[in-house]
Amino acid sequence: MQTLAPDNPETLSFDADAVAVDGREVVLEETYFYPEGGGQPADRGVIDDIAVADVQKSPRGVVHTLATEPDFGDGDTVHCVVDAAFRTYCERAHTASHVLFGAARRVLDDVGYAGFDIGEETVRVDFTAETEITDERMVEMERLANRAVWDSLPVSWEYQDPGVAQEREEVAFNTKTEEGAMAEEDSVRIVTVEGWDVAACGGTHVRNTEEIGPVHVMERSNPGEGATRVEFAVGPTAIDATAELHEAARAAARDLDVAVPDIPDAVDRLTAERDDLRDEVADLKSELLGHRLADLDAVERDGGRWLVGTVEGATPNDLQGELSDLIDDEVDGVAVAGTSGATFVVVATDGAADANALVQDVTEEFGGGGGGGPTFAQGGGIPVSPSELVGYLEE
Repeated sequence: MQTLAPDNPETLSFDADAVAVDGREVVLEETYFYPEGGGQPADRGVIDDIAVADVQKSPRGVVHTLATEPDFGDGDTVHCVVDAAFRTYCERAHTASHVLFGAARRVLDDVGYAGFDIGEETVRVDFTAETEITDERMVEMERLANRAVWDSLPVSWEYQDPGVAQEREEVAFNTKTEEGAMAEEDSVRIVTVEGWDVAACGGTHVRNTEEIGPVHVMERSNPGEGATRVEFAVGPTAIDATAELHEAARAAARDLDVAVPDIPDAVDRLTAERDDLRDEVADLKSELLGHRLADLDAVERDGGRWLVGTVEGATPNDLQGELSDLIDDEVDGVAVAGTSGATFVVVATDGAADANALVQDVTEEFGGGGGGGPTFAQGGGIPVSPSELVGYLEE
């Protein structure tokens, strides 16, 4: 038989006959334990004071796996107790997902279910939508969901013919669960949050949204398949997460010496100042590097005029454009050495001499590695001082 839990969520204690006992697996004549499915975890509890480790659907009916083998057998009447705290959490979390989906319908275009799962601390819903779920839209979804909780909306359920249910545009279907299951069932269970959301669902729910409590949207991510995953919390986790967010916002406001609502403007101002300073530092660094490169020694090598020397306070990436700018009618190549963790060499040429060939020559002589093209190459991890390397280049 099927579980009676979805339609009787308040029934947490009952007696039932054990119709099949096989080791730790027990099938009852009727059960109010919810088996894992549709993104909702299995109920917890006890059967004749033995902990229920798992509850699953099977061709035999609902199978309750106990923590240890029972001393009762087929035909015995057993006393069952569903863990009230965990059942309540699942009811609230499951109904909250419907409320959040109803909020998404009001914020996003062409929204659909792509997955759902109740975790120990948080719940996730995978949405498909034409509209991108931005931070602003995610906050608006949270606001609307909590408003639906505050409005104390009745929650009810009924059964319909699958064909009739699919013709109702307002009914949301989780494409990974309900739609597939409907092909094998004579009816589909429709859960309605009055005036807010209608969805095909076989889970347990509260009877009024006021029972959900606070809803806090935490993160979003990309699980693939064109979906956006939104993670949220209800109950104590939501309360704690909201408090931590408020604490962080107030700490930031104190550091910025502004009110909490003014944090974004203050951050924008500081970001602009930071970018200006970065540009100024980059200009000064380039100017300083130009002065240092002006002191390079001119030497003859490979039949042309080269500039060779050491440069400190720069990385190979800093030097690429600067060295190339030194190549002109009078300078055929530039080779400099410096340190960035270890000694490096950077070479730029007009193409008549092969920059990569020179880098390979240096690394074969001293060690390290590197490479590049005919007009620019670099090597690093060279186990000699920059001055010793420059001496080699000047020979």
